Amino acid sequence: MTKGFKHRLSYRLTRDTVLIAMVLGVILNIVQITLDYFSAHKSMEEDIQALIEISHNPASQIAYNIDVRLAEELLDGLLRHPATIDARIVDSDDSTMASASKKSPDSPYRWISDHLFGPSKVFSRQLRVTQLNSLPLGQLVVTIDTYHYGLQFLERASYTLVSGFLKSLILSASLLLIFYLILTRPMLSVINALSEVKADSPEKIRLPVPPGHRQDEIGTMVGIINQHLETMDTTLAQLRQAESAMKNYSSELEHEVESRTREISDKNQALQRGNRALVKAKEDAMRRAKARANFLASMSHEIRTPLNGVLGMLGLALEAEQDPSKHHSLEIALSAGESLLGILNDILDISKVEAGKLNLETIPFSMRGLIEECATLHTQQAGKKGIELIAETDPDFPEQFLGDPTRVRQILNNLLSNAIKFTETGSVRIDAGYSAGVMTIEVSDTGIGMSKEGLRRIFSPFSQADTQTTRLYGGTGLGLTLCRQLIERMHGEITVESKERQGTRFTVTLPLPIYSNPNRDNLEKSSEPAGLPKPTTTPQDALQILLVEDNEVNQMVASTLLRKMGHHADIAENGQLALEALEQRHYDLVLMDCQMPVMDGYETTRRIRKNPDWKNLPVIAVTANVMQGDRADCFASGMNDYITKPYNRKRLTEAVTRWAPPRPPESQ
Repeated sequence: MTKGFKHRLSYRLTRDTVLIAMVLGVILNIVQITLDYFSAHKSMEEDIQALIEISHNPASQIAYNIDVRLAEELLDGLLRHPATIDARIVDSDDSTMASASKKSPDSPYRWISDHLFGPSKVFSRQLRVTQLNSLPLGQLVVTIDTYHYGLQFLERASYTLVSGFLKSLILSASLLLIFYLILTRPMLSVINALSEVKADSPEKIRLPVPPGHRQDEIGTMVGIINQHLETMDTTLAQLRQAESAMKNYSSELEHEVESRTREISDKNQALQRGNRALVKAKEDAMRRAKARANFLASMSHEIRTPLNGVLGMLGLALEAEQDPSKHHSLEIALSAGESLLGILNDILDISKVEAGKLNLETIPFSMRGLIEECATLHTQQAGKKGIELIAETDPDFPEQFLGDPTRVRQILNNLLSNAIKFTETGSVRIDAGYSAGVMTIEVSDTGIGMSKEGLRRIFSPFSQADTQTTRLYGGTGLGLTLCRQLIERMHGEITVESKERQGTRFTVTLPLPIYSNPNRDNLEKSSEPAGLPKPTTTPQDALQILLVEDNEVNQMVASTLLRKMGHHADIAENGQLALEALEQRHYDLVLMDCQMPVMDGYETTRRIRKNPDWKNLPVIAVTANVMQGDRADCFASGMNDYITKPYNRKRLTEAVTRWAPPRPPESQ
């Protein structure tokens, strides 16, 4: 594809560069012209003073001898100077002894000169002879026309401006050619090669590296594109292989159906049973095919669902296990699973940030409390390594800010965990201050530090300072990348200073407003979704809860947690069974999965809201979907709240308590 000339990068670079150069050139030219202007004034003064100085002695002798003829010759000589328009000798009685004058020249540019230097200027000098220094003889008066000097100044100023403009034009043409040859032309060749990629066979194209650009950014970009094309090649081959296998399976299934139909064609009763079996087999095949397609479309959900089950079961087993050795093994397994979930969450968060699908909250929170919470969380990790963890905030640090505490906590935890991991001895310190609407957080350590090369790539995804660091300390290199992206989404900035074997300091600046509204409840209520008024959050009696969940592991985890909380839970494997259960029995609350066979959670909730008897029934979404829009979809379908898997006792308790119906008056 060909872009218009004005849309080319070389044109834009040239335009911006030349505009800056022209502005600077104009400023410098104005400075030069201004200096020349004052110099012209000074030159004019010195020139006329020199002329008067030369004429002073002869004029004094003429005045002393009262020689009119010599006076006229002297004055005629003064008029020969191009700037002199009038010269006269005045005696001591202010009477003109002799004078000479000429007309000022006319010019269309004279008004400019007159404005800058004035139309004329008068110079005078007292006349005296050496022998009679105290005897006044009169004055030599010379009137000059400043246009002579003004014209010279205007010519120099015009030359300065015109030459500067011509230099800018030459610079524009040169830069345009250079940028075109170095940047635009190789980029156009890459774009033209990309335009030849066909949608049905993108893997067959490989982009050529423009000559001379193999080691620069253009060569790197082409290499990355070719790597993606290689990946597409492999992925498409796998998809085609899977498609071929599915076609073979469908063909085999069709042959099987035809064979069975022929076998039971003479048996009426067997024919009916066979037809039902074939219909069920076809439905199963269609459902399996659809499940495979959904697997490719919702990979993150399918990964999180079994992982959530694993973490939930490990958590239950950990609570029940009394043997120290087995308890320790389960702790290790749970920690590894949570680390894997954390990596998956980091990858999803990074994907959401880069796709512009990450929502940020704006709610009141205590930054001081958040720092203390994060420091407390990492105290044990630091204590195991013998490291001192210090957290300090300014004494006048504000108590409440408006922002997203979840994401700020994520940033602090990543920075603290990173600092502790790479520190063997010494301390890790977190300091916070607030000034002029900007909060500054510093996390410093006395750890291994980083080289200059490591600092350049520390914020790149899947990168650490060097390969030795990766081997010794592990990690994915996603934490700092996510920190930077979250901070940039909050319109803040993160910087790092480090020296090898001396430590590292990360500085985060966030423009967070102070929350000073005393009516905090009103603000919190305004952030809730529209719909049923929110119930009170006081402790409740045992509740009848309907758990709508298709995953058996998640069923076991959730029902066990609910029983430990003192509630009774019935299980429905899909939305249709949930509606049937609600028809048969009263429930205080529904925990609703979103992705289920037969009827999903969204459709089930919409049908619940259509029934007047269930209009005020609290429905809480419990789902592994964490992408942007999932929360909004839940509220749009009529759900009251939203929590994510894996099932967590604290979050589940808070949600159930928050939406449980209030106790009857007589039981309170």
